[in-house]
Amino acid sequence: MRAEIAHFLNNRLDWNLLRTYLVIVQERSISRAAARLHVTQPAVSQALKRLEDTLGRKLIERRGAQFDPTQAGTEVYRIASDIYSNISRLETELDARAQDITGSIRLLSVSRIESPAYDAFLAGFHRAHARIDLHIEVMRSSDIISSLLQKTATAGLGLCRNPVEKLETRIFLRQRYAIFCGPHHRLFGQTQLTMSDLLTENFVSFTSDQIGDSLSPLTVFRDQKGFTGRIVAASPSLDEVRRLIYAGYGIGCLPEHIVCDDLAQQRLWRLPPEDGLVDVDVNLLWHRERKMSTAEQTFLESFERVMQRYSMAQRLGLEPLETRDGIIAA
Repeated sequence: MRAEIAHFLNNRLDWNLLRTYLVIVQERSISRAAARLHVTQPAVSQALKRLEDTLGRKLIERRGAQFDPTQAGTEVYRIASDIYSNISRLETELDARAQDITGSIRLLSVSRIESPAYDAFLAGFHRAHARIDLHIEVMRSSDIISSLLQKTATAGLGLCRNPVEKLETRIFLRQRYAIFCGPHHRLFGQTQLTMSDLLTENFVSFTSDQIGDSLSPLTVFRDQKGFTGRIVAASPSLDEVRRLIYAGYGIGCLPEHIVCDDLAQQRLWRLPPEDGLVDVDVNLLWHRERKMSTAEQTFLESFERVMQRYSMAQRLGLEPLETRDGIIAA
């Protein structure tokens, strides 16, 4: 199989087909791949069929909602990932002797990174390196880790409960999760509540809030405390979980520092326990064996300097940043 793929790449390379296939596997969906590539679903399906016909192999198995690459499909994905990684570095490698650093950064991120230090870092980095392009894609933590292991991105900002071989990990934000309800919920505005008052309440959950996934400590907490309410709504998006809690679907967990304004405007109400539930880390991640371009190395080094310079409280916005003209040096 590898020899056949190599023959295809050497003699009949169509990067558009390989690029489309990469996105199909990353998104695990024809429709999501089409949306990400800004093309129609039939165009994505046709590209997949052309690639399969050219290679003479079935690359994707679909059984209902399950969407998985075949053994041949996994091999094609691995090779296409390596090609994409090399192409993404090509411009910078050709411009290595230029005075100004040029290149492209592909950063993968979970939704709603709330950090004044992060915002100021991005502003400062662009000011110092205006010729470096930055592409940020929002996805689930599990997909971020998968993409980084395939060496298709510069770095990621996501949840990673356990060490992953070949990935470097730096804690960027340590978010304390607490329980909240919205103004349409019966507990809103009540004081003197205890944990026992919450045990039968229905929950709004993150889709990654399950045993073994990135937010499973929230599941463990509910099980340990004896919650009997059911999960009535869920989303992978923090903003959508927050919206559903506000709408009264149930109580739910959110990072404390992100909902300060909601509490002040009484869009949310803080519930026991007073000291919150658990700390969940948002990590800066990258593949230690991936060959980085000068632009990518500069980005990672600049990010690490920001983490060394500013405390966790400053990164979370709990203490003010001391910046020059409002800009953190990159």
